[in-house]
Amino acid sequence: MSVTPDTHHELAAELWTAVREKKAIRPLSERLPELTLADAYAVQRELRAMELADGAVLVGHKIGATSEAIQRMFGVDHPDFGHLTDRMLLPDGARLDAAGLIAPKVEGEIAFRMGKDLRGGDVTAADVLAAATAVHPVLEVLDSRIENWEIRLVDTVADNTSSARAVIGAPVPFDDVDLAAERMVLETPGQVHTAHGSAVMGHPAEAVAFLARILDSFGEGIDEGDIVLAGSWAAAVELVPGTVTASFGSLGSVSLHVD
Repeated sequence: MSVTPDTHHELAAELWTAVREKKAIRPLSERLPELTLADAYAVQRELRAMELADGAVLVGHKIGATSEAIQRMFGVDHPDFGHLTDRMLLPDGARLDAAGLIAPKVEGEIAFRMGKDLRGGDVTAADVLAAATAVHPVLEVLDSRIENWEIRLVDTVADNTSSARAVIGAPVPFDDVDLAAERMVLETPGQVHTAHGSAVMGHPAEAVAFLARILDSFGEGIDEGDIVLAGSWAAAVELVPGTVTASFGSLGSVSLHVD
């Protein structure tokens, strides 16, 4: 079976329905083994168009699979990216009803708030640090619309990198902070995980620069005012009822209460 623009639209419509009805679908990679990474991003763009047509507002981007821990966990070998809308964002200390999701997981990371546009195929980590006005501690809630998290790279890319919510903590100046050496403690009921910023491609800003270069190949970029999630510092863990907190040595903390 050939994969056409109509196929991209049909798969996006399936994923859009899965989100709204909270019912997972069979892996796209299983049903369409010929689906390429380019196809998967085309599906994601169709899905984004459906969200925006429904009234969502684009507020930024996320790059995923930037750490070895996440790549091992989900069986992928390089980073991917997706979009953030206003409907995905939650404030620090928010309450979330996990019953509204399918099979949620949570991870800790930071986001950059961009003070100017970042575009081009030669963007560097230094460019990212110069363009960002602040960083935020973040808890990202993942939720695969693919049955049993049986995902390959094309599945998670089409599904907007399995992203569902992002709890955004208070903005923090970072001029004197070594983000690579920064330590994170992620606490969930019954579990504690630690990691350093260097787990994210050596430095979180490297991940955002990588994202800018990928976006350039699609004729897109990072805009002034965007929030950019730079990727998880440790493996994602199951989201269970209780309080989840990610604490950073110099960047404060962010929490989520799960019902």
